[in-house]
Amino acid sequence: MNFSLPLLAPLLGFFGLFCAFAIYRSIRRRPAGEGMIADIAGQIHNGAMVFMRREFTILVLFAVVVGGALAFKDPYESFAFFLGAICAGAAGFIGMYTATKANVRTTVAAHEEGAGEALRTAFFGGSIMGLTVASMGLVGVGGLFLFFGRSEADIHIIHGFAMGASLVAIFFRVGGGIFTKAADVGADLVGKLESGIPEDDPRNPGVIADNVGDNVGDVAGMGSDLFESYCNAQIASMAIAATMGAAMVSELADSSFSLLFLPLALTSTGLLCSLAGMLLVRASAGKDPARALRTGTLGASVLFILAAYGIMSLLGIEPAVWFCVLCGSVGGVFIGLATEYYTGGRPMRDIAKSSQTGVATVMISGLAMGMQSVVIPLATVAAILLITSELAGLYGVGIAAVGMLSTIGITMSIDAYGPVADNAGGIAEMGGLGKKTRDITDSLDEVGNTTAAIGKGFAIGAAALAGLAIIAAYINVIRSRYDDFSLQLGDPAVLTGVFIGGFLPFLVSSVTMNAVGSAAGEMIAEIRRQFREIPGLLDGEAKPDSARCVDIATDAALKRMFLPAAIAVFSPVLVGFAFGPETLGGMLVGALLGCVLLALMMANSGGAWDNAKKFVEQGNYGGKNSDAHRACVVGDTVGDPLKDTSGPSMNILINVMAIVALVIAPLL
Repeated sequence: MNFSLPLLAPLLGFFGLFCAFAIYRSIRRRPAGEGMIADIAGQIHNGAMVFMRREFTILVLFAVVVGGALAFKDPYESFAFFLGAICAGAAGFIGMYTATKANVRTTVAAHEEGAGEALRTAFFGGSIMGLTVASMGLVGVGGLFLFFGRSEADIHIIHGFAMGASLVAIFFRVGGGIFTKAADVGADLVGKLESGIPEDDPRNPGVIADNVGDNVGDVAGMGSDLFESYCNAQIASMAIAATMGAAMVSELADSSFSLLFLPLALTSTGLLCSLAGMLLVRASAGKDPARALRTGTLGASVLFILAAYGIMSLLGIEPAVWFCVLCGSVGGVFIGLATEYYTGGRPMRDIAKSSQTGVATVMISGLAMGMQSVVIPLATVAAILLITSELAGLYGVGIAAVGMLSTIGITMSIDAYGPVADNAGGIAEMGGLGKKTRDITDSLDEVGNTTAAIGKGFAIGAAALAGLAIIAAYINVIRSRYDDFSLQLGDPAVLTGVFIGGFLPFLVSSVTMNAVGSAAGEMIAEIRRQFREIPGLLDGEAKPDSARCVDIATDAALKRMFLPAAIAVFSPVLVGFAFGPETLGGMLVGALLGCVLLALMMANSGGAWDNAKKFVEQGNYGGKNSDAHRACVVGDTVGDPLKDTSGPSMNILINVMAIVALVIAPLL
């Protein structure tokens, strides 16, 4: 094997980290405001850091237990596990840290320089998260491949990296989701509905916690979510390639090494294409924000698809595999467009219209829309599975997932842009910077809501394909030890697993929804207490105790994230060793379908309720403080934990369960 070729991946990863650091330096040189603006931004940043430090303390203990147990199986695999956890944790922390520095600078740019510069600041503030996620994946997976990819017998060691990344993802996503929605629901219900004060009003004690939550949930949480899928897709494709027969290898490539290295070659190329897309956004920032972001995303995707063909030609890989990459990339666009339509198009406006007849019709129309919205994404995933498996077998499924995720650098940048713009608007409102500044930040935030909805749809589709690839790798690993292994629907053991896997997503969704409800109850009680007991607070003559609300949300999130994590990590172990590999395989299939269906329905319903509320706030159907608005606020409040806590948890659940199953497969 040519040692220099695999070296390119980690080197490009370090180059990506250097670019992220250079962007961070340029962001830090921008003016950060002073006085009240600087104080508000400091509270948001400090609140986020407090939450992350406490979460890392708990995460380290959990990781030591799991990694220590893994050491008995293979010390090298345990090392890879800890490396995966460190890379995922570092990516989430760096992205969130920089987002809480970029938010106030976006506010100042909007106030002093206008919309174009504010867009650049917000986007490049988010791009640090995108570049760090992509680069950390290349450094970690590429570094391990450099040493353990030389022998097909050692590829299983890299599985530990995916397991470490998945463990961090479930803590970040679930913990961050509980935090952000507890604060959001509490601030909205008491502030908007009970007290009649605007969103992001500085008199509301829950507003700082709400802005903190945007960062810990939608930056660190989403980053860890996509980092997990990004790494898992690569590692699953390698695992499939390592267990392929010589006949299949000869049909697809000149050597097995080419198939093993291809996932890293594609993601390395995707990083460079993402950087090119970021330059396109910068050049287009003076135009319409939505058009600028779309130009960068589509430009990076087109460049990647063209470059991927050249890479495969150099590696001696058949064009059929390139078509799998094309299917994954185009499929990701289809899923994103479907999500955009349901959460921001006519279905969303129909929900807003139904608010004229009350809360009940808002809830009914939102749920109906969410159920309908699963059709196009699921059909897209099914088409990708059918086409790619026909072209290149199970390896084609894995490569399609890699193709969808290779330009994660710019995809994650645009997703992280949303919380930065949202925070910028909150700081502008609390700092009293006036209508002109708020109009600019609102326009950026409106685009951010759309990108966030598209990002959630993309993340679900990516998780589905990554999960499929890992399940395929699991089947291949078991089959390499037992030639007659198969998952037959007529086998009671398999069907038992399907039913077990089917109820687990509902169980985890229930746990996370209840966690948000309980935490929001504590937040509501605290906000009411402060309004009642702090003299002059509602009149603007006194300051709220925002730190207390941050503490409540932090405590609630950290206490309630253990059970979902335990279910995800230990259920495959219990089922696998108690009932065997057939039942475990069936459980993964049932869980995959249940997770994807629930994730899409919850994310799209929640996103549509949120945008319907904003549509009414723009002056439609009576505008703010009308009966229609109050009905939409209730819908949005119910939708918040669906789209930002329980829905995203499904992405993590299926990937954690699948990667744990892959790691324990040789022991079954």
